Amino acid sequence: MHPNPVYHTADADQNLAWARERAFGVLACAAGPEAPMLSHVPFLLDAEARMAELHLVRSNPIARALKAGPQTARLAVSGPDSYVSPDWYGIEDQVPTWNYVAVHLTGQLELLPVTELRPLLDRQSAFYEDRLRPKPPWTTDKMTPEALDRLMRMILPVRLWIDDVDGTWKLTQNKTAAARDGAADQMDAYGFGSDPRVLAALMRGV
Repeated sequence: MHPNPVYHTADADQNLAWARERAFGVLACAAGPEAPMLSHVPFLLDAEARMAELHLVRSNPIARALKAGPQTARLAVSGPDSYVSPDWYGIEDQVPTWNYVAVHLTGQLELLPVTELRPLLDRQSAFYEDRLRPKPPWTTDKMTPEALDRLMRMILPVRLWIDDVDGTWKLTQNKTAAARDGAADQMDAYGFGSDPRVLAALMRGV
């Protein structure tokens, strides 16, 4: 997270709404033998945003660590990002930077009873499949019982109880509106990264 408070003006509701819509992030847990344990995971937030639900492959190092008990963990949810050229501001003596949106959800990560796995898989697939309409939604009922049973033996349901929410929305708030809009226009045309056009629209909305 960028330390400048000018980039931390989004409230918890805005940060959580972004995380809920994105629904994919990097789960970070306590350090392993050589480095922190990381896993790229799709997730769901419950209606009250008290917890994030996800599943992990049994062989995942984080899943193995959870067998010893709950662990402190952080779910980093990245939004759009792009390089920003100093020339785009239309003012002198500027330096290159990178704009981005990122939300961090921190709390206690725990394994759930395996009886909760099938309902979790059904909720996850329903959430993602709904975005593909009018395609008829895929459901686990389309799998043979044998194939579904084999899949479910390979993964574990996991819950992150959310204790803290923080977000960085680095959108050139430290520049004048004219400089920010000029950079957004150039980003629209030439930006590179992840969804620079979405980021440019967010910059104009500051």
